[in-house]
This record gives sequence, C-alpha cells and structure tokens, in this order.
Amino acid sequence: MKKKMWFSVFLIAAVALLMAGTAFAEKTIKVGIVDTYTGPPSTYTNDVRDAFKLATDKINAKGGILGRKIEFVTRDDKFKVDIGLSAAKELIMRENVDILMGTINSGLTLAISDLCEKEKIPFLVTFAKSEKITGEKGNRYVFSMNENTAMAGMAGAAGLAKKPYKKYWIAGDDYEYGHAIADSVWNHLKMLKPDVQLLGQSWWKVGEPDFTPYITAILSAKPDAVIIATGGASCVPFLKASAATGFNKSVPFFMHTATEMSTLAPLGLNAPEGVLGTSNYYYYYPDTPENRAFVKEFKDAYGRFPKVGALYGYITAGFIAKAYEKAGDINTEKFINALEGMSIASPIGELTVRAFDHQVMFPMFMGTTKKVEGYDYLIATDIVTIPGKDVMPSIEEIKKARGIK
Repeated sequence: MKKKMWFSVFLIAAVALLMAGTAFAEKTIKVGIVDTYTGPPSTYTNDVRDAFKLATDKINAKGGILGRKIEFVTRDDKFKVDIGLSAAKELIMRENVDILMGTINSGLTLAISDLCEKEKIPFLVTFAKSEKITGEKGNRYVFSMNENTAMAGMAGAAGLAKKPYKKYWIAGDDYEYGHAIADSVWNHLKMLKPDVQLLGQSWWKVGEPDFTPYITAILSAKPDAVIIATGGASCVPFLKASAATGFNKSVPFFMHTATEMSTLAPLGLNAPEGVLGTSNYYYYYPDTPENRAFVKEFKDAYGRFPKVGALYGYITAGFIAKAYEKAGDINTEKFINALEGMSIASPIGELTVRAFDHQVMFPMFMGTTKKVEGYDYLIATDIVTIPGKDVMPSIEEIKKARGIK
C-alpha cells in the first residue's frame, strides 16, 4: 500500500515538474538562426550571431520583453540551400521558433522566405543581399535587416559614374547574389552614364579555387575597369588572388564589401590597395559617441572590433524588442504590423523599416582600400556617405517588380 502511495506521490510530482517546465518554456521568445558558420562566409556571419547575443543579453537582463526572455538556437547551413532549408523546417516544426533569422546565402534566403510565408513565421534576413528578397519575391513575413543589391548597385554606380572609365568587364560568382549585384551596378551605371560599354562577362562557380585563368582572360580584353560580383564565399579569396597576380595594379575594380573589415582583416596587409568598395558599417566610421559606445561594448565582450555583421545582429535584436513591445502581445501578426515603418536608434544613426517592402533604409559608405599607419590590415579611406533614401529603389519600382498595378 505504501509503495502505491509513494508511487502516486512521485507521479504527481513528476507531472507537476513537467508542467512547470512547459510553462517556463512558454515564457520565452524563441529565435532560430540559420546561417553559414563554416568556411569563408563565417568571417561575416559570426559577428551577426555574437552581436545578437550581446543585445539580447542586455534585453534579458532588464526583464526581457513583455515578461519573456529571448532565447536563440543556431543551425549551420554550410552555404548549401538544401541543408539550410531542412534546418529552417526543423526549427519551425520541431523547435517551434517564433522568428527565423539568417542567412548569408541569397538563394537559400529566397527559399526560406517562401517557407516562412506558408508557415506564417517572421523571417528577418541578416546578410543575404539579393534585391528580390524584399522586391520581386517580397512577402508579408520577410524583412531585410541589411542592405540589398539594388541599394549597393546604386551606390556603386554613383561612384563609378564619376570615374573616366568607359569600357567595362563583369565577373563574379555564378549564383543569385552574384548576378543580382552585377545587374544592379551595371543597370544603374548605364542610367547615369549611357555611353559605357560592356566588353564581356566571366562567371565562376561558388567556391572556385583558382581565379588566375579568369583574371588572365579579363586582362586580355583590356577593359578600363571591372565590376567584381563575388558573394560571401569568394570575396576574401578573390582579393587574395588579385593581390597575388597584381590584378588591382593592372585594372581598377569595384567590389561591394571590398572595404569591409570582414573582407580585409583576414588578408592583413596583403590585401590589394586601391579597390573601390561599399559597406554599411566600419567600426572607425562614423566617429560618433553612439558608434564608439557600440565598438567598446562589443570589444569588451569579445576581444575584437565589430564588423558589419555585428551591426545587423545588434539592430535585429533591437527591432524585435521594440516591435513586440509596441504590439503589446507575443503575436505574429501584431509583431509584423508593429515592425512595419518602425525606427530605432543605431550605432550609425536612426534606421527605419520601410513599411511597403520591409527593407531597412541603410546609408551606404563608399571608400577605397588603403594601408594606413596604426592598422595591421587595410581600411577604407576617402569615405563618402550616401543617405539611405538616396539608394532605396522607389515603391513604384517595387510594385512593378511584383507585378502590382
């Protein structure tokens, strides 16, 4: 009899503990991050994750959001669409995440965006840059927490239009982002400077180990300048090949993110000088109290300077917190309604999510790579700021891309 009684007590206690654990789990906001944490792209993505943690730790220390703390889990997509899409499905179906974040692969991002639209899960894109994400393929559930190829292309074209170059060559990674950034730069350049000529194009597979044959072919065509359209997997390797072959000394070229620390730091002082590039963030620019405070906070936590991905991760946490607070409820549709048109303070100034297409309106910083005393890697010099409103595609352009009349 006593055994039965003790068994009953144990059973009741176990059920109570299980129910308590379930209740506790329900009091978190769960974010699933799918991104590339192996190989060259990780030079960009690790900072997204680390700055997101930095920001969410601060939010949680103050009591969280509406009484709930933010927790997050990560999955490595290995820069593969199939692996990343499977991970996204697992996070939604098994982990029951409230929000998805990621990834640096534009092709994968478009696939996850489709999935999130069907499953009605908010997807905050933190590095993929294809303009289709918030343009042609945009939907209610996807938001871009970084710039896109339309914005980068407009900024790059503005810089190139001021140069005397007339004959161009385009070369890059043969996948969604590569073609998107190349098309954007070229189309905007043609509008600004109609007399430019395209001599030809070279496209290599993502992860190409040897750029020398492509560089040789480009130089033999004798262009005045080259538009390099490499994604996260090839930016650093291509700059390394450029310096090794003297490509940068033979012909000027533009490459988005070429001036970003994620791209330059791995090469130290061996990176090529004189490369024109654009970025949303440098830890040394703008030199404002807000940016200095962010740099100190990040460096104190991780022992290194923040790269552009850190900005994306940090503001994503800020937008999540403010949107749920404004919504007043942990509810997906209310969260989306609150996030549309929202503005927050950031290390580079106020940033706003444009309500129509869910694109954060980032300024673009354009500069040229150069060795500067005091730095053990090249940095951006002669930096020019292009306001976000000046590089955003118009709403009419977005409507046209989506087939909306």
